[in-house]
Amino acid sequence: MKQLIAQGAEAKLFLDDNIIKQRIKKSYRIKEIDDKLRKRRTRREAKVIQKLNIIGLPCPKLIKTDEKERLEIEFIDGDIIRDILEKNDYKQLCIEIGKQIAVMHDNTIIHGDLTTSNMILKEKIYFIDFGLSFFSHRIEDKAVDLHLLKQALESKHYKIWESCFEHVLKGYKESKDYDDVLKKLETVEKRGRYKRKAKPFLNT
Repeated sequence: MKQLIAQGAEAKLFLDDNIIKQRIKKSYRIKEIDDKLRKRRTRREAKVIQKLNIIGLPCPKLIKTDEKERLEIEFIDGDIIRDILEKNDYKQLCIEIGKQIAVMHDNTIIHGDLTTSNMILKEKIYFIDFGLSFFSHRIEDKAVDLHLLKQALESKHYKIWESCFEHVLKGYKESKDYDDVLKKLETVEKRGRYKRKAKPFLNT
């Protein structure tokens, strides 16, 4: 019997023998547009997982998809990294995370939601939830992916986040675009700081 285990803005997750991901219909959208969006996102997520399965990066296997709104994905029964990072050798874990992100990026895959909630430890680290993922060669997209991880580490692991991200970058050095991505990451972070400092003009 299927059990609802999670629900977000875009999808519901059910646990059967595997994970069933069902994209949610949006009644506020025109039906034809909503159908098209769910179909496109479902197909893209399936293609990303299939490519990761082919290159051998640890992630759940794609069992099947209807190519419209439903994915069936292998269930990985392990520990969510978010819950165990500070109880383990977090430096080595973060190096491994960086290495795996490098493999993804070198294969033109941008995760889009890199947080320790989307990583599972079961002998090795598995990346999960590719609902926001896409294919891209752009250095900026890779830098933004790392920037989002840095923000997630600072938010959820504030006591150790700086060391965590430092070790992620040690692992990420295996990427062929390492120097260019790090240079672009500086630009992305400066842009973020500028936006936070900027204040709207007030009419007086």
